[in-house]
Amino acid sequence: MSPALVIFDLDGTLIDSAPDLAVSVNAMLAGFGCEPLPQEQVRRMIGDGVAMLVTRALTARRCSADPAQATQAFMRHYESGATSLTTAFPGVEAALQALRAAGIALAVCTNKPARISARILGSLGLEHYFARVIGGDSLPFRKPDPRVLLALLEAFDVGPARSLLVGDSEVDAATARSADVPFVLMKHGYHRGPVADIRCIAALESFAELPPLVSPASA
Repeated sequence: MSPALVIFDLDGTLIDSAPDLAVSVNAMLAGFGCEPLPQEQVRRMIGDGVAMLVTRALTARRCSADPAQATQAFMRHYESGATSLTTAFPGVEAALQALRAAGIALAVCTNKPARISARILGSLGLEHYFARVIGGDSLPFRKPDPRVLLALLEAFDVGPARSLLVGDSEVDAATARSADVPFVLMKHGYHRGPVADIRCIAALESFAELPPLVSPASA
């Protein structure tokens, strides 16, 4: 492969944000008198944006709180703690350096709010690798709507065949498939079903495998 543009999902792909998300989910639940959730259970709820994460948490605890109010409460907690426990997965920065050195443009496409996404990337020293960060509130649509990828392709003047989406979940795979963009799965992420059931051109164990896959000259 020799893509001109590689687009990355954020949570579960570039970063392990589950610890901070779980803390904020449980702080929100506590505010409504509900019991906390184990981090691993919260991890399986990630991937479809903040509102869906909150809804799943309320449902899991049979909490009768208004979802809109609960989402606002969650965001208050997460705004103050989004970078406390979140880390980049091993090998991320080295892979980004190699792709950039090979002349490949990089972008992020996430369902997380754009402002928080940029702040997390900045706190991890990764923001300068990306020419653009698209969040769940950047456009009128979000993943799995293919228009979010198509908007990025248009912005970079790159066709689907010359691009690549790197993600970790069924949502990412569906988005890529709908946009006719090749998809690479990072197996360390927040997918809900078996890896074998997620359609992709490659399923990688680590970021060290990505540069040789997309740019053999960088290996």
